[in-house]
Amino acid sequence: MSYVKTVPALTRAGVDINVRRLNTLSNRRAQSTVASTQADQDVTNRESYSSRKSRNASSSPKISIDFELTQEAYKSKDNLELLRSLVVFKLCSYDLLVDKNKELMDISKFVLGKKAFEQFMKMTFYGQFVAGEDHKSIKSLIQKNRAFGVGSVLDYSVEEDLTQEDAVTKEMDSCVSATEKEGMSMDHREKQYKAHQQFGDRRGGVTGARTYFYSDEAKCDQHMETFLKCIKASGGSSVDGFSAIKMTALGRPQFLLKFSEVLVKWKRFFSFLAAQQGRDGMEALEQRLELQPLQVHRTHRVGETIDRLDWNSLIDDRIKISDLLVVPNLETGQLEPLLNKFTEEEEKQMKRMLQRLDVLANHAEEHSVRLMVDAEQTYFQPAISTLTVEMQRIYNRGKPVIFNTYQCYLKEAYDIVTMDVELSRREGWFFGAKLVRGAYMYQERSRAEEIGYEDPINPDYETTNMMYHKCLDYILDEIVLNRNANVMVASHNEDTVKHTLRRMNELGLTPTENKVYFGQLLGMCDQISFPLGQAGFPVYKYVPYGPVNEVIPYLSRRAQENRGFMKGSQREREMLWKELKRRLASGQVFYRPQPEPGL
Repeated sequence: MSYVKTVPALTRAGVDINVRRLNTLSNRRAQSTVASTQADQDVTNRESYSSRKSRNASSSPKISIDFELTQEAYKSKDNLELLRSLVVFKLCSYDLLVDKNKELMDISKFVLGKKAFEQFMKMTFYGQFVAGEDHKSIKSLIQKNRAFGVGSVLDYSVEEDLTQEDAVTKEMDSCVSATEKEGMSMDHREKQYKAHQQFGDRRGGVTGARTYFYSDEAKCDQHMETFLKCIKASGGSSVDGFSAIKMTALGRPQFLLKFSEVLVKWKRFFSFLAAQQGRDGMEALEQRLELQPLQVHRTHRVGETIDRLDWNSLIDDRIKISDLLVVPNLETGQLEPLLNKFTEEEEKQMKRMLQRLDVLANHAEEHSVRLMVDAEQTYFQPAISTLTVEMQRIYNRGKPVIFNTYQCYLKEAYDIVTMDVELSRREGWFFGAKLVRGAYMYQERSRAEEIGYEDPINPDYETTNMMYHKCLDYILDEIVLNRNANVMVASHNEDTVKHTLRRMNELGLTPTENKVYFGQLLGMCDQISFPLGQAGFPVYKYVPYGPVNEVIPYLSRRAQENRGFMKGSQREREMLWKELKRRLASGQVFYRPQPEPGL
């Protein structure tokens, strides 16, 4: 769909109303009470939680899964699929092959020819990690996995195959405003939230996430149309599917960059005021400001104190989107625009991004598909997370439709999770989360060190594991408390999966409640996914699809990710060999997968 046709269509569909609603809904229905009343309510909630936890744990059957049983883990795979997995994983463990994988694929394409190369890829890497070329060809794999208890998160994984120079040019052009291009002062801008040429190619140091670069509004419309087809395919393939989107595909990233800076500055201003009132050093939700010393104009019905969520409701009551991009000046006490001016076209571009997001959410709701918004770099993520929460407040009233992604390698991950859970609790909508460790660690660390701001990433893997489990435990407790929270444990880490199962047993949470989901990538960790599915747990594979030649960038990253994964553990290959030898020894040379009745 072309840009010229799309925008009038969006307007006719009533999206302008939804955009205004998105802005007006930002006037949060603050339901804060004075500290003593809040404390009483907390005690009541804890007592209710303790009694419910005890009752659930004693009445629910304990579930135990043995991840060592190869016959159960690979019953959905024929012998050729097992052999392909062994070959691909072994190749991924060789540094030379992985480092030069793009060059080797180019040579293979030249030597074999396009048709033979595509066939070779379908027999190896493409066949292992990609479901098919389009939404029709992937149906058989989706239905097969579903028969063995595993659902799908559809993800169209085509990327532009740009040179590094082209990627940098596109990024710098799309992240810099007209004001900045005219050379006006940017001294007040934060380093982290300015575009930097040496990190213009956002693909650098990223192994597990696809990357979009802004070309023009017509290209964003094409991305939206692709996501719409993906949502429709997900709804047509299963009754409980997910579809994944990336917000940088839906508009010019300049808006995300600037809005993120504004959000961070306002949060920092709140912390500054909290410190002045002797409330620094507390967890985010425990910090409450007294209103009287602030001389805040009370247009909202709040108590005598406000917390971070109430604070947000006081600052984002604006209609024009560019009016959101104002920040407090600590010296003058006045609000100032982040940039001196926005052009009319930049204002339209920002609004169109929200319109596209709203169209996708509407489409997901209509097709009974849950929409998962992927996380991105930290200089975009505050805006992405905030906009996703706004969509949750609209669409998650009756059931969880929109899911936000939380990167647990971030130092502030727990604060972000608890704030969003608290907002959903106050306003009565369904909290939906996907927990990941994160895909941008090397890039984030390098950027912070080079540009000169605090590293946002946890210091080591163990700290990230602890953060992941801390966030997960908080959400699991919230599920027991009011049943309005939902979480996908997106992890290949077997210890994390076992931790989740153990906590579910302790809390009396059962798989049939469909509150806790598990997620892994297609072609990886089948020894975790399929035993979970066959035990009745909601488990999903991230299912990439797209034409062979257009998903090569995705396959290249899969090879790099598998190198670390396979070097770190030989267990999956050992289990594959064990099952293949068991079948051959028992005469199952032509083994055909047969799902059990009832799955």
